[in-house]
Amino acid sequence: MKSLNSLLKNNMRQYSMIIALVLIVILFQILTNGTLLKPLNITNLILQNSYILILAVGMVLVIITGHIDLSVGSVAAFVGAISAILMVNLQMNPVLAVIICLVVGALIGAWQGFWVAYVGIPAFIVTLAGMLLFRGLTLVVLQGQSIAPYPESFQKMSNGFIPDLFGGDGLHLFSIIIGLIISLILIVMELRTRKNQVKYQFEVLPKGLFYAKLVFIFVVVNLFTYVLATYRGIPNILIILFVIIVAYTFVMKKTIIGRHIYAVGGNLKAASLSGVKTKAVTFGVFVNMGVLAALSGLIFAARLNAATPRAGNLFELDAIAAVFIGGASAYGGVGTVIGAVVGGLVMGVMNNGMSILGLGIDWQQAIKGLVLLGAVAFDIINKKKS
Repeated sequence: MKSLNSLLKNNMRQYSMIIALVLIVILFQILTNGTLLKPLNITNLILQNSYILILAVGMVLVIITGHIDLSVGSVAAFVGAISAILMVNLQMNPVLAVIICLVVGALIGAWQGFWVAYVGIPAFIVTLAGMLLFRGLTLVVLQGQSIAPYPESFQKMSNGFIPDLFGGDGLHLFSIIIGLIISLILIVMELRTRKNQVKYQFEVLPKGLFYAKLVFIFVVVNLFTYVLATYRGIPNILIILFVIIVAYTFVMKKTIIGRHIYAVGGNLKAASLSGVKTKAVTFGVFVNMGVLAALSGLIFAARLNAATPRAGNLFELDAIAAVFIGGASAYGGVGTVIGAVVGGLVMGVMNNGMSILGLGIDWQQAIKGLVLLGAVAFDIINKKKS
């Protein structure tokens, strides 16, 4: 019991956000008379929030290092405009155009990272300038008009679904098989993690709770993929999201780079004295943010099937809110990729649920603001207690 209490205390923020997400889903499922969890609406939730979740993954790294990026929405819009010029006006191959756009995003991230890491200008100022600069360049590139339509192959990146290799009649069998495989992989990983924790005498969940956790993972993953299978199967964007989340979770938890990012945010001076190349880490985090902002802009453009001057509006605020709601600290050094994704899902479910209920955008913004304030206040109060 003492071990369990210690685990819950050390992971209170992470567990509380997952519980909050479950409660919010149940609440809106009741209020919308079951509409929220219908297969079509769940698919729409994934498609509508994919670009925000991608931004949140990049933003959590920036916030862990103790910085912030206000320019991601404008960068997403600018890259979307570039992609329209390349694919629609110049008829460039979509694959080549996507690669060029990601390189452009990396260069933008490098530009901002240089001023933050090597010149020493606060990230708030640099990225605020970037927000204005790239919003203006978006208007210049598009000349104030939307450009459409994109090639069908490019649209499938955001709107397409994986094909059913088994030709299920009314049920996407391949999606169900993928769900089974993923759930088994997750269970094996949990077992290996627990074995290593026991080996090195770390605190672990009691066996009963641990096996209950494994059953919960298996049921949730397979129920989720079954619901998707009853509509059109797993969207392509969900595969992209899954790869990004797994890759970044691995980097942050299992690699030296991840430890250096946490070290820079936890104590910059101590990290520097320990041999961490703090400037290079900060620079790399902003380059990474630029690439993910570019990818987000491409996905949004593919979903909308157009590049518009208003694209990316308030994306940065949604991404930042997702990261803080997901457990990142306003002081830096604390945060997880999974937490940012959970925070993004909280925001997404709230947006979707309130829209179904017919709540106006004015009240939606007000409620989201209160949720963000509460999440940050919760973090600060816990920090003072500890």
